[in-house]
Amino acid sequence: MTKKETVTIDDLMKVIRIMEDSSIQYWLDGGWGVDVLGGAQSRNHRDVDIDFDTAYTEKLLKLLKYHGYEIETDHAPVRMELYSEKLGYIDIHPFVLNDDGTAKQSDFEGGWYEFDADYFGSAVFENKNIPCISAKGQKAFHSGYEWREMDKQDMEIIEKLLQ
Repeated sequence: MTKKETVTIDDLMKVIRIMEDSSIQYWLDGGWGVDVLGGAQSRNHRDVDIDFDTAYTEKLLKLLKYHGYEIETDHAPVRMELYSEKLGYIDIHPFVLNDDGTAKQSDFEGGWYEFDADYFGSAVFENKNIPCISAKGQKAFHSGYEWREMDKQDMEIIEKLLQ
């Protein structure tokens, strides 16, 4: 059986409803996060990237499994990738949220990535206010690695948003 390799707008909105119903604080990240900030889908997306409050990791995993997701890649506590036959891939990133609005995420070397409070915001997409990583945060998240074509396209959108 061929796996679902594209997450549509409809799939994205279903994932967002799952997150809203969970009451877990989250932000959209990655390619869909960039498109939400830009206000329109610019390309096909393989997955939905979700940054969320690490205190709710077990609750989120249980909820995602209820909705048909299974863990495919487990790099906890940094990230986990799950797959659903109906909704495709979701990549979840646990963040430790601080009282001052900043956050941190485990890195692969046992340290931390630290994030400013203004990395976290929201944007209106499909007539819905969706929590997402800000253009400033997206720009920072697109650093430290060699860009693929999709990253170059995302960065064009991010740079326009930052002007």
